[in-house]
Amino acid sequence: MAATEPSISIIIAAHDEAAVIDSCLDAVGAQRDAPSYEIIVAANGCQDDTVAVAGRHPGVVVLDLERPGKTGALNAADRVARGSRRVYLDADILLPPGYLAALDRALPVHGPARAAVPKRQLQLAGRPWPVRAYFAINQRLPVYEDGLFGRGVIALSTRGRSRFGRFPEVIADDLFLDSIFDDSEKLRLDVTVEVATPRRLGQLIRRLTRVRRGNTALRQADRGGLIGRTVRPADHWAWLRDVVVPEPRLAPAGVVYAAITVIAAGLARSGSRQGLAWTSDSSSRS
Repeated sequence: MAATEPSISIIIAAHDEAAVIDSCLDAVGAQRDAPSYEIIVAANGCQDDTVAVAGRHPGVVVLDLERPGKTGALNAADRVARGSRRVYLDADILLPPGYLAALDRALPVHGPARAAVPKRQLQLAGRPWPVRAYFAINQRLPVYEDGLFGRGVIALSTRGRSRFGRFPEVIADDLFLDSIFDDSEKLRLDVTVEVATPRRLGQLIRRLTRVRRGNTALRQADRGGLIGRTVRPADHWAWLRDVVVPEPRLAPAGVVYAAITVIAAGLARSGSRQGLAWTSDSSSRS
């Protein structure tokens, strides 16, 4: 991490992430051939040792925010960030050593407005068969080739970040960023991040329920003219049309995927707005 003015700001919104923030920051510090960068950990509403653990890493800026909330944390970090390019990183993601070098090549400082995400590899070892079946379909959905979500890290070029001012008060911040860029402006880096998956079926359903509520709230805000962007619509039949029909051997997994999706959708519709509160997702944490 250079002491000069950074060209990249890495922003980590962390709510009770003491168990994983150490490894996350170590992975950032192990970058090879990286441009100048800074790290800002926006600890929000933490009841654990997130602030102390992050503060032990030299040069890391730690914001100790009283109020929990991811978008509030992102906005607070953006206000103090000095880098013109931004990386929004989840605390449980370990960046591969070549990530920042690849990002520097793909999103030059004076380049066009673009967003970049790495390829993803799902961690499925030791998961029960319904969870593995669900992700056998999920990882083949075309939306994860085109979209900016599902990796736990999104990078914006200088001009890309200038397309909006503040993050709106939504849960689906990754879907919001996805809506800002055309498909031609979204890049996939030639690096791969490992993404943990829930370890139990109940954890998976709770995560999907929360995601559904967040996505629905963002689309409702879009229809009400509060976002000013066209949010990607839900595609309820992609699992069948784009995955199972081309690969009939995945039909049993498709049945499991459809059942879990229907359950989560029902819970999302019946849940109260209290379910939209920001919490860290412990379903995939060690």
